[in-house]
Amino acid sequence: MAGTDPEGDDLAGLRARLAALEAREAPAPAGRRRHHPVRAFFSALLIVLACVLVPLSALAVWVNSQIGDTDRYVATVAPLASDRDVQDAAANRITDAVMQHIDLKSLLDEVAPADRPRLDTLLDRLSGPLTSGLQSLVHSTAERVVRSEAFRTLWVDANRRVHATVDKALTGQGGGAVRLTNDTVAIDLAPVVDRVKQRLVDAGVTIAAKIPEVHTDFTVVRSEKIGKVRTGFRLLQLVGFWLPILAVVLAAVGVLLAARRRRSLVAAALGFAGAALVLGLALTVFRTLYLDALPASVSQPAAATVYDTLIRFLRGTVRAVIVLGVVVALGAWLSGPGRYAVRVRGVWESVLGAAGDAAEGAGMRTGPVGPWLARHKVLVAWVVVAAAGLALAFWSYPTGWVVVGLALAVVLVLAAVEFLARPVRS
Repeated sequence: MAGTDPEGDDLAGLRARLAALEAREAPAPAGRRRHHPVRAFFSALLIVLACVLVPLSALAVWVNSQIGDTDRYVATVAPLASDRDVQDAAANRITDAVMQHIDLKSLLDEVAPADRPRLDTLLDRLSGPLTSGLQSLVHSTAERVVRSEAFRTLWVDANRRVHATVDKALTGQGGGAVRLTNDTVAIDLAPVVDRVKQRLVDAGVTIAAKIPEVHTDFTVVRSEKIGKVRTGFRLLQLVGFWLPILAVVLAAVGVLLAARRRRSLVAAALGFAGAALVLGLALTVFRTLYLDALPASVSQPAAATVYDTLIRFLRGTVRAVIVLGVVVALGAWLSGPGRYAVRVRGVWESVLGAAGDAAEGAGMRTGPVGPWLARHKVLVAWVVVAAAGLALAFWSYPTGWVVVGLALAVVLVLAAVEFLARPVRS
């Protein structure tokens, strides 16, 4: 047919087929990526499971640290010997125990027989004031003992010796100076009572020498549910090292399975922080419930101090996980293609780049380092982040401030890299 160009038709058809093939093979634009329901389901499931394991991991690490590490346990409880609330509670317990074994009538044994009737009559009239005065003497003596360096030494040494017994008590096998009786973990203050008796004798109250060996307990932990949680406590102690690793691995696999990995990483990091926050709130609520359930004979201020001291490391772990989750989420977001993230990176690069240009104009030379950093900025950034991650992983008992310090160190190093990176000048 006139006016027909077979070669042009073939070329147009070839171009159409190539365009269709490119359209089919090209990746879907942002926001319209292919949906993989199975991968998405397992990704979300693994991240949720990892978040659920966060509170259990923190508890497991705390149990393993406090029970499995003698030095850590002693370092935790040692300050209690210098706490005023604990000292007052111990002095009150010792005073009550000693006064139960002191009889004013026994003072007559040290008086001449001719004077006993008259003194007996006097004691009947003044028994109240005399008892009060003697109690004040015993209490002041007990206070001097529990606030002395000798008491602190005795406290630390006793806790170190009976650390294994603490483990037994918390797993239901009491014995020794620390024991589990009627759902109560208590420390026997008999050695301290002996010191008080000796000081009373030295002060002239010789009847104190006749006091028999007195065993009085200082309550460390009391709960009706101690017996019920022994199995779980022991299990947490056994998995203390592996449970946090399992939580991190599950979260990592969940992020790798996700179609939008950066968004999933942000979600996982915030999920970790949220789960740790829930644990922190639970510790605060349980503190109130625990103190309210204690009997009237237990000193509330001392019990609160003991509780706060024993979970101090656990609270530090909670803060560290919260800060780490926020830092990781923020870092993942800033490295993404979001509009505000791109703006923040642009300001970062322009400010540091301008400072570097000004320094170079003033005569500063980086030699081959500047061009090398300009070519490998991404690699250097990953190396710095990985080094900070390894430092955190091998840090003994990291706190929230440790996480903040490492994050600031990473920012400073990356700022130095951006400042020194100089492209090759033609």
